[in-house]
Amino acid sequence: MAGQVTVATDGRRSLGRVEFITILALMMSITALSVDLMLPALGAIREDFGLAPDSTAVAGLVTTYILGVSLSQLVYGVLSDRYGRKPLIYAGLFVYLLGALASVLAPSLGFLLLARFVWGLGAAGPRVLTLSVVRDTHEGSEMARLMSFILAVFILAPVVAPTIGAFLTDWISWRGAFAFAGVIALVLAVWAIRLPETLKPENRRDVHLRSIIESARIVLTNRVTVMLTLALTVLFGAFLSYIASSEIIFTEVFDEGERFPLIFGGVAAVLGVGMLANSWAVGRFGLTRLIKMVMMAYVAAGTAFAVLGVATQGTPPLWAFLVSLSAIVLFQSFLIPNLNTVAMVPMGKVAGIASAIIGTVSTGLAAIVGALIDQTFDGTILPLSLAFAAAAWVTFGLVRAARIETVDHPVRPRETERLDVVLRSANLAGEEASDIDVADHEPSG
Repeated sequence: MAGQVTVATDGRRSLGRVEFITILALMMSITALSVDLMLPALGAIREDFGLAPDSTAVAGLVTTYILGVSLSQLVYGVLSDRYGRKPLIYAGLFVYLLGALASVLAPSLGFLLLARFVWGLGAAGPRVLTLSVVRDTHEGSEMARLMSFILAVFILAPVVAPTIGAFLTDWISWRGAFAFAGVIALVLAVWAIRLPETLKPENRRDVHLRSIIESARIVLTNRVTVMLTLALTVLFGAFLSYIASSEIIFTEVFDEGERFPLIFGGVAAVLGVGMLANSWAVGRFGLTRLIKMVMMAYVAAGTAFAVLGVATQGTPPLWAFLVSLSAIVLFQSFLIPNLNTVAMVPMGKVAGIASAIIGTVSTGLAAIVGALIDQTFDGTILPLSLAFAAAAWVTFGLVRAARIETVDHPVRPRETERLDVVLRSANLAGEEASDIDVADHEPSG
């Protein structure tokens, strides 16, 4: 895609590359925006609901949101393969707005947790469908480079959102910060009218249980996709724990509550720089070679972080903590988009369901892992440093098991032919369709 995206069938002016990337980046960003705007407001939320200043109960506002994101992604993926990407994008934005409004009006922490879950159900739509749109329009290294550009723009959210959230919390209240996220989603809904439908009519599939099961089977039996999805889960789990506990760490451990938005934004900026550099690095070194190089550096950085935590009994100087954390975040900025890309490479026939399954597993299980790590907070950074070290080594093992050198080979022909048989069977009218046995139509081989 040198300069433009495919024109919609109604003849509307096509999007330029910059506008296309910006819309997709915003669709990704509103997922993170709903968390990052809230982080500086956690103290005010504790006070408003009568919680102790060091209570970790408000970390559940991150966990329930992420659980909502994870549980609904498969629904968006399946339905978007039938009805197209745009209708499901709008469905997600509508639920997103409902969750944001309910959060603004929440009378108690319990109600707010439920509202955050609904909010997450809506946020999943734009997130998973962004990946599907990219997969519809790009392949291989070009897909990885486009994702890096999108994620680089997306990372502006955690850079600036905490400062905006702190300002809105001081000027209005924490409810004002939540309302701002809803306004952004409304603006995006209007702008997304210009986004073309990227799923071609011939690639749409009816929603039939047999085709869904067969598509899921292709995803779940592909070694590369499964291993890298688990690797993403581990990476996200440690990172989500940092996000959920960052406010209390910088406030309680380092006494930097007032500067928290700037510090958090600075670390997020490292992530953005890494993702921009990743676009160049993919072209320079190639996808699989780059992953292997960065993976070794990530293991070293994770191990060094754990050594720092143990050596200082969990209370290192702020500068040392930030250097170690920034190194971890920098290497994750290379690994996350590239592992996601490689996991999707074999899934061209079932891109919608594949992106949904990858997202469901990696975010859902990661939310649970992150919540468990959050509960180990003991007033120091030691639990977090050990968690990042463990995540690095486990991810290393999973990437090795994936044997990513095979990513140049798509889904095996026998699998795609089997899927085609199921899809044709599912589309036959009447009772005859339900009587067809896929085994009778498998290609000989």
